[in-house]
Amino acid sequence: CELINQYKFDKVAYNNYYTLVRRGNMSIIDDIEADQMNMEFTKKGLRPIFHVSEKANLVIIGQAPGLRVQNSGIMWDDASGDRLREWIGVGKDTFYNSGKIGVIPMDFYYPGKGKWGDLPPRRGVANKWHPKLLELMPDVQLIILVGSYAQKYYLNLGYQSKITDVIKNYKNYLPLYFPIVHPSPRNNIWIKKNPWFEQEVVPELKEIISKILSD
Repeated sequence: CELINQYKFDKVAYNNYYTLVRRGNMSIIDDIEADQMNMEFTKKGLRPIFHVSEKANLVIIGQAPGLRVQNSGIMWDDASGDRLREWIGVGKDTFYNSGKIGVIPMDFYYPGKGKWGDLPPRRGVANKWHPKLLELMPDVQLIILVGSYAQKYYLNLGYQSKITDVIKNYKNYLPLYFPIVHPSPRNNIWIKKNPWFEQEVVPELKEIISKILSD
């Protein structure tokens, strides 16, 4: 990817989801691409977007990749990613190259455009593939759940659950899960209305992650 070269990242380290941990003669990425539910994307030459590392201590689970990410292959390479890295207290080099951070979206592919924005992640993707990907990262200490799709799935929340309440009560889901609002600029209004998030929640998130990544 040209953008990776532009940032002078270690292309091999960042794109290890193109080689991945082998299982026999076939990698998990081959399995995902060969899955019938993903064939329409595979036939178009699109790669599933995720990043796993055997030495990962931290995993970020968000929604489906946007069109820009699908085309570039670089996860969180936008304003949302910049804010996310600020919230968790890491730079781009650590985020992409350290191997200590895994990234798994609720869907591996851009789901397309709907009437009110991007379509939601497809059902069944997380249930089928997330356990297999998490098994490849046995040393994970914390999973950050970014946005409502990941939170409702992993925290077994009902559709009536209010994300603001979930994030306010983030301590209820520790030590494994830490729910946060999606860092998209579209949530600027929410962030302004809820200053406690950046004043109280983000500092604790940074502290936890700093301890995890420094081990």
